[in-house]
Amino acid sequence: MTKAVRFDQYGGIDVLQVVEVEKPTAAPGEVIVQVKAAGINPGEATIRQGFFDAVVPATFPSGQGSDLAGVISEIGDGVGHFAVGDEVLGWSWRRSSQAEYVAVPAAQLIPKPAELSWSAAGSLYVVGVTAFAAVRAIDAKPGETVVVPAAAGGVGVVVVQLLRLKGARVLGIASESHHSWLKSHGVLPVAYGDGLADRLRAAAPSGIDAFVDLFGPEYLDLAVELGVARDRIETIISFEAAQKYGTKAEGSGDATTTEVLAEMAGYVATGRIDLPIAATFPLEDVRLAYTELEKRHTRGKIVLIP
Repeated sequence: MTKAVRFDQYGGIDVLQVVEVEKPTAAPGEVIVQVKAAGINPGEATIRQGFFDAVVPATFPSGQGSDLAGVISEIGDGVGHFAVGDEVLGWSWRRSSQAEYVAVPAAQLIPKPAELSWSAAGSLYVVGVTAFAAVRAIDAKPGETVVVPAAAGGVGVVVVQLLRLKGARVLGIASESHHSWLKSHGVLPVAYGDGLADRLRAAAPSGIDAFVDLFGPEYLDLAVELGVARDRIETIISFEAAQKYGTKAEGSGDATTTEVLAEMAGYVATGRIDLPIAATFPLEDVRLAYTELEKRHTRGKIVLIP
């Protein structure tokens, strides 16, 4: 037997449990990964609360989590490019990564760079490919000005650094407690709250070229108010507003490939992108981890360590 996060009904953090389950076995094309780190994400809380039931309904009892990194402990038939003992990172589409052991198709894993910490490797998939898709959607050019709300969040810290690598001038909307970090990464911080539109206009007197919403529909309203071209506005969360305005809404599904994940892992492993780890929790403290996540004030990633 082994341990895994489960929930039996939609609800708040209190429905999460860590339970004993049968240790998985590898089907053809799969490997078993002993999980060393599994990042947590806001989308998982949204699914757990039933808000995505019409799109991605849960089958109870449901597991949780897609990000993972660990060591291969078993190889299924037909897997020729990995071996037992290999260190890997990747994703599960079965809501199963928040566990001690997980069965994963080998095609959803890449070798873990030695320079990459377990915590960073185990929390890279969702934020990495989502940030990649968002930045690609707006096609930022060197010297262009791009606004990013929630710039210090899990996806935001990656988005702003990718934009800087492309030579963009980045205005990062965040609380003042995160301004020092943003400045140290070449981002001009802007405080949110009343008067935000005026502060952005003052910071970008020549206009704003693109806008990446990472927080909510009010920021798409703001982007349109500021006169940003609608084909240069991207959101990863405000899908109804994107339909209303005719803006872009590309996310992790648009960039989920091992090639993209390997590119992002390379950026982090070589230090070109800093992936802050806000906190780590043992698997048994999954409720505490999501309590911290759902405050929505965390800089970087929260990670479960089985």
